[in-house]
Amino acid sequence: MSPPRHTAVIGSGIVGLAHAWAAAREGDRVTVFERSDKARGASVRNFGMFWPIGQTADLLPIALRSGELWREFSKTMNTTARRCGSACVVDHDDEAAVLEENDRLAPDLGYECELWTPEKAESLCPGIRKGVAKAVMFSPTECNVDPREALAMLPHYLTERHDVRFHWNTTVTEVFSGSLRTAAGARHAFDRILICSGHDFETLFPEIFAAAPLKICKLQMLRTIPQPAGWKLGPMLSSGLTLRHYDSFAICPSIGEVKQRVARESPELDRYGIHVMASQDRDGGLVFGDSHEYGTDIEIFDKAVIDDLILRELRRLFDFPDWTLAERWHGLYAKNPDGPIFRCEPLPEVHIATGTGGSGMTLSFGLAERFLGKQLSNS
Repeated sequence: MSPPRHTAVIGSGIVGLAHAWAAAREGDRVTVFERSDKARGASVRNFGMFWPIGQTADLLPIALRSGELWREFSKTMNTTARRCGSACVVDHDDEAAVLEENDRLAPDLGYECELWTPEKAESLCPGIRKGVAKAVMFSPTECNVDPREALAMLPHYLTERHDVRFHWNTTVTEVFSGSLRTAAGARHAFDRILICSGHDFETLFPEIFAAAPLKICKLQMLRTIPQPAGWKLGPMLSSGLTLRHYDSFAICPSIGEVKQRVARESPELDRYGIHVMASQDRDGGLVFGDSHEYGTDIEIFDKAVIDDLILRELRRLFDFPDWTLAERWHGLYAKNPDGPIFRCEPLPEVHIATGTGGSGMTLSFGLAERFLGKQLSNS
């Protein structure tokens, strides 16, 4: 019997932890290096939405497999995982047409979704403003996790269940075939190194980063105080603006009309890449977002106009008990326009994995499993 392979993972965000878990399940001895005391990047700054309905049909099986792994982890560690589904609420005729087309076309591609009457939606989703919705699409596959809790507990899970080792507050400064060096000067030998540090891999391989198709995206988000008297959101909510954001709805002929109308009537929403969604955290607060600014449009300072537009669009459709804001923040992530993840092998047995964009919580577990399973079969 051959000795276990020693694998290093750089980065403890969702992509890094997913690859660490997949490698450990393959029998590797895994060590994770994280420059901070815990995950502080894009992974902990998102909605906590596991969102298969937004994935194209070719990625749907990967998303659903990721869901199985989310449930396995959440059940074992007793973490937040509301299998609440999602409801897309629309108030324009062209958006209602898209939902009707999706209802006809999506099931044949493997999606689970159904049209609800506005009355049914209002009874099951107490946050929907009365008398506003023209149509509502419910999907049962979505799950509401808490990213701060999940990213804090996943390392404990990997340590306890799979003997994964973690080096916190440890910056990797150089990577070679077969080893890496940390800022303290220590050199560690490994059979395989997986770089999952988001767009920060630029510090290790700047030339590869410069040539990569990656786009850096900034999003702004908001969180309310806990809702009163234990009020529950029910399914996570999105609006008709979301239809133009996710490529899964490109199968619907009417989506072009939606995009044209929004561009004509509300160009400010396209300017900042705004579509609106709402989830609920483990303490009862509502999480709102979001926006998308790319490249040279990104500034270190958040824009009040973006927060105002997000709240404006949410208030058109939804009526929550308490809109008092407790937190505002932004996240930065790398998006690969050419696929669900960017991968390359700059050196033998050194692999870069990043660029999941806004789908990291939905796809990372399944993508890591497929990649490392394929690597094992080719070795």
